[in-house]
Amino acid sequence: MSPTRRRAVAVLLSAVTASAVAHYMTPSKHMADVLGKPDLEKIFPAAFADWTVDPFARIVQPSPETQALLNSIYNQTLTRTYINSNGRRIMLSVAYGGDQSDATRAHMPEVCYPAQGFQILSNFTGQLVLSDRAVPTRYLMAKQGNRNEPITYWMVVGDRATVSRLDQKIAQFELGLQGLIPDGMLVRVSSIDADMKRGHDLQAAFLKDLADALPTEFRNRVLGRGI
Repeated sequence: MSPTRRRAVAVLLSAVTASAVAHYMTPSKHMADVLGKPDLEKIFPAAFADWTVDPFARIVQPSPETQALLNSIYNQTLTRTYINSNGRRIMLSVAYGGDQSDATRAHMPEVCYPAQGFQILSNFTGQLVLSDRAVPTRYLMAKQGNRNEPITYWMVVGDRATVSRLDQKIAQFELGLQGLIPDGMLVRVSSIDADMKRGHDLQAAFLKDLADALPTEFRNRVLGRGI
């Protein structure tokens, strides 16, 4: 066999091998089909501990542009305002998407809020111990005019709680190696409070009560497996 022919054969074999590896490595099974699609209304209780849904709360709707984006990313959304016996309120926003691939990776609050006219005054990460696990969390302080809004959130990709795009990408890659296309759930709470620490502390108390009230079989979907 001539050197030219050997090179041609080597190139062909490399191309075939690369194609086979790419096919093998391409995720083909949605986690939502394996685990089932969650029903947010059933997972998140309307009343628990000292909290109940406030029937008189006015839901602030996002701009039409933001709503259109959310509709393109998520299959389900849930927005509620809870109130406790002291009259303190917490706003809960949950969004679920069945496919958290590159095209539909969740839209983060530090992007959504500025798109609605808010300034992000503070942005840092931490963790909360919720139920039986440590959950990585991101904390924000948003401001629009006289409205000050501390925010706590995390994003679960498959069963991995994440707080950054890099975290999401790593979780997506690890699950992809198992042939799985991950779903995703964004869990966000916020409150109106000019005192950021007080707001985040109230949200932590709320989230601990909520975590304990979640159905056991859905805790990994909402909280992640923990770290």
